[in-house]
Amino acid sequence: MKIDKSLLTGSTGMLILQLLDEKEMYGYEMIDTLEKRSDNTFTLKAGTLYPLLHSLERSGYVSSREAEAENGRIRKYYAITESGRKILSEKRTEWEVFSGAVNMVLGRGGAV
Repeated sequence: MKIDKSLLTGSTGMLILQLLDEKEMYGYEMIDTLEKRSDNTFTLKAGTLYPLLHSLERSGYVSSREAEAENGRIRKYYAITESGRKILSEKRTEWEVFSGAVNMVLGRGGAV
C-alpha cells in the first residue's frame, strides 16, 4: 500500500533522530536503514535527506564529521547531540499522543 507522503513529512526528522540515537551514520546508510526497517514504506531521496540533516545540524540536534570509509572515500557521518536527544524525546511523546488520538477517532482504541 502506498502511503501519502504528506503523512511522513512531519515525522521524518523524528525518524532520522531515532536512527542517530542508536549510532552514528552517513546519509545513504540512513536512507537504507529507514527503508529496511519500514519494509520500504519510508523511502527518502538524498535531495530530501540532506537538507533535513543540514537543518537538524543548524538547530544543534545533530553534529557531523568527515572520515575515511573502508573503501577509501571520505564520508560525512552524523551523530545526535544532547539537544537532539531532548527534542527526540519530546517528538516521541508528541507522536504517541497524536497517533493515540487518531486511533481513537478511527475506532481502534489506544489511550492518549
